[in-house]
Amino acid sequence: MEQLFAYMQQEKLDGMFISRPVNVKYVSHYTGEDSWLFITEKEKFFITDPRYTEQVSYECPDYTIINWRDKYGSVAKALAALADEHGIRTIGFEDTHLTVRQYQEFQGASKAELVPADGVIEKFRSIKRPEEIACSRISCDIASRAFERILKDIRVGITEKELAAQLSRYMVLEGADTQPYGNILISGARTSLLHGIPSAKSIEYGDLVLMDYGCQYHGYMSDMTRTVVVGRATEKQREIYRLEQQMVADVENYLRDGASASEAYARSTKAIEGTEYFPYHYTGIGHGVGLFVHEMPFMSPVSKDIIHAGNVMTVEPGIYIPGWGGIRIEDQLLITETGNENLISATKELVEL
Repeated sequence: MEQLFAYMQQEKLDGMFISRPVNVKYVSHYTGEDSWLFITEKEKFFITDPRYTEQVSYECPDYTIINWRDKYGSVAKALAALADEHGIRTIGFEDTHLTVRQYQEFQGASKAELVPADGVIEKFRSIKRPEEIACSRISCDIASRAFERILKDIRVGITEKELAAQLSRYMVLEGADTQPYGNILISGARTSLLHGIPSAKSIEYGDLVLMDYGCQYHGYMSDMTRTVVVGRATEKQREIYRLEQQMVADVENYLRDGASASEAYARSTKAIEGTEYFPYHYTGIGHGVGLFVHEMPFMSPVSKDIIHAGNVMTVEPGIYIPGWGGIRIEDQLLITETGNENLISATKELVEL
């Protein structure tokens, strides 16, 4: 809240309207749905409907609850009424998350000015507080333990969907929130699909099995990838796996407070420059992780982001060859003043099952 008030003062904003659910949760610690925040220098309003007013009263006791459904008819009209009632003239809002209809409704009901302020809360969220780091650490531990369990289930004949469902189950059994977000578990030539969806395909001998997954612990997410081989790996699988290990290591050896996101990308390609595999890498090699799976900062050749101590972020360069398959290793790091700490404990050595 101190950061938010400082921003409002700097930008001469009388109020801030927060509509992105993950930002509502970050600012208020609310865990439910259908929620919006309107914050002024003197008041904090929580806009919701009757299904959630009781929950809000428990989780956010220092907010004034506004029931938009029964009294105002829409969220935008509730915001307009509050703004006029409290003499608010300028309101910062998340312009990539407000609908055209809400914007027009507000404009027709209030004299206050809406000022674009997207990305403000996201910037605050990029530096994790100690309690956030603790939750991220537990979330990564859960995902790592689930990896050890799922290895025992990967065999010829089982389907990708069956394995994906079992992986989600293991994470919940290990202590994750019961809200897993879509896990990627694909095999064979399908592993070249960067965000492939688990299918009814059965695992076959010689398949690569790529698992890109994670869980939530008190809302904080883990995000990891490991690629294994069913049976004995071929020479080509071994070669590409070794290159992938080096790509990940080169980035992780570089990352620390003050590191350049674009330079991190450049480091990731050193191992494959001049090889036949260079055309098959993906330029997005990592991102922040927190209450949302893709947060600031982002690592790519065009990123202007600077890495800071307190960032929790992935490192995930990969090689993806259509018709053959792909190999990705993804770690989740805590950036420190002098380097980084890998929160994922699962092995990065080639696993042959």
